[in-house]
Amino acid sequence: MTKGSEWWRSAVIYQIYPRSFADGNGDGMGDLKGIRERLPELAKLGIDAVWCSPFFRSPQKDAGYDVSDYRDIDPRFGTLKDFDDLVEEGKKLGIRIIVDLVPNHSSDQHPWFQEALRSEKGSKARERYMFRDGKGRNGELPPNNWPSVFGGAAWTRITEPDGTPGQWYLHIFDSSQPDFNWDNQEVREEFKDILRFWLDRGAGGFRIDVAHGLVKEDGLPDVEEASTTMSGEEGANKPKDRTKPHPFWGQEGVHEIIREWRKVVDEYDDRIMAAEAWVLPLSRMAKWVRQDEYHQSFNFGYLEAQWKADQLKQVVAESLVEFGNVGAPSTWVLSNHDVIRHATRFAYDQVPKQGDGIGPDYPQPDVARGLRRARAATSFMLGLPGGAYIYQGEELGLPEHTTLDGKYRQDPTYFRTKGERVGRDGCRVPIPWEAKAPAFGFSTTGESWLPQPAHYGEYARDLQEGVAGSTLELYKSLLKLRKQYGLGLGSLEWVEEYCSENSLGYTNNGILVIANFNGTPIKLPAGEVMVTSQVGLTTALEHDQVAWIKL
Repeated sequence: MTKGSEWWRSAVIYQIYPRSFADGNGDGMGDLKGIRERLPELAKLGIDAVWCSPFFRSPQKDAGYDVSDYRDIDPRFGTLKDFDDLVEEGKKLGIRIIVDLVPNHSSDQHPWFQEALRSEKGSKARERYMFRDGKGRNGELPPNNWPSVFGGAAWTRITEPDGTPGQWYLHIFDSSQPDFNWDNQEVREEFKDILRFWLDRGAGGFRIDVAHGLVKEDGLPDVEEASTTMSGEEGANKPKDRTKPHPFWGQEGVHEIIREWRKVVDEYDDRIMAAEAWVLPLSRMAKWVRQDEYHQSFNFGYLEAQWKADQLKQVVAESLVEFGNVGAPSTWVLSNHDVIRHATRFAYDQVPKQGDGIGPDYPQPDVARGLRRARAATSFMLGLPGGAYIYQGEELGLPEHTTLDGKYRQDPTYFRTKGERVGRDGCRVPIPWEAKAPAFGFSTTGESWLPQPAHYGEYARDLQEGVAGSTLELYKSLLKLRKQYGLGLGSLEWVEEYCSENSLGYTNNGILVIANFNGTPIKLPAGEVMVTSQVGLTTALEHDQVAWIKL
């Protein structure tokens, strides 16, 4: 952890969704105390850092991504002292704590927005947000046709202090999440101060939510395509060649803001910023990780690739070239809190688009196929050079909760679309720790803010710990070997002998990784078999299997 170590270039970062990781006080809501108590388990797993989804003070209309106070912990999750204790425990275990910052929008309960509602049109308070007059004879129509990611229009009309219908405000997400005006200098200075607040408390850095948002095109022109995806494209794997940028995703002005933040972060030793930038193609995403901008960006091109040899080879090769061109490491990720867990996603040939989920009315997954492919996909991913992200519970092989009843759902997407899109709750269900304990060890009381399906007990950590062939032990082996052989800092070379429409092979620092996707068995070459995605694999690699071989 020395200054200038650039640990992030090869780090494995574990995402914690705080409300669903571990409940330290028995109220059914995960918290910072629970994270601190379970942190030794993550140290045994072999990760380098933890990224916590938002724990700021919030009305929780969007699970904490609606922030009312950026400098305090929401009481549901604990106190500032609990954060300090978590950072201290992390230092003892060699685990950095990364904070999730939400700069595109605040909660409508934020003091600034409440002040804006009380203030006059054109006031300093309203200039911090995106207030506009409506169209139509009496301003009764929204200022433009922009859609909300969560469904419906991205504009809500307010009632002025005198009781008359008034201006409209922009919210790319829920109506409880008004967008900041990033042309406003006061907003810019406020967020630089917020960065310093958490860095001074020992945060290892930031994951920046909606990093490709923030700046909107001058004049707020209508969109050409009313997409509700985070990329602005319904076909996210094959984005259009636009003649002009999307009016609120990936505007060039974002880069000036990033550079300001990078200067702040660079005032501190060895801290990082990672971007949630849904920008494709990867040649555009790479702009977010130039030397004076973000250290990393999530590789959504990789996340959205199917379990197919041609897609994976293309995105891996493209990633290494495009990120390498700007001196940045590639990153790899298969699951997070916004997408269907990959142990379920890979059970299907087609799944709902990003931001939607799988509910009881959707065809249910082939669980065995999903897990087999998920283990293989992780084995393929963790051999790649660069950084990697793991989402809580995936090390247990945890599937999506696909039968969650509507009465329990809390994602704004579900409500804004009147249940047409079930949303993201299925990947956010509290994870299982002990098979026989109340709430499977998530809380001591059995309380759980979202109900866990009964079969989650089969994936409990205590049933997998030390059990050869378990998904947990597979992850431990992969992470140990990855570190031992320096794969994160290595370089990839394709082995053409194993590259076909049904298989892939690559070497990295003396390790040969072979994946069989859908073909006839592949005879393993001479060399020591270090790890395999399936138990009992010795001489031949069957479909949906991966092996690591020391050459």
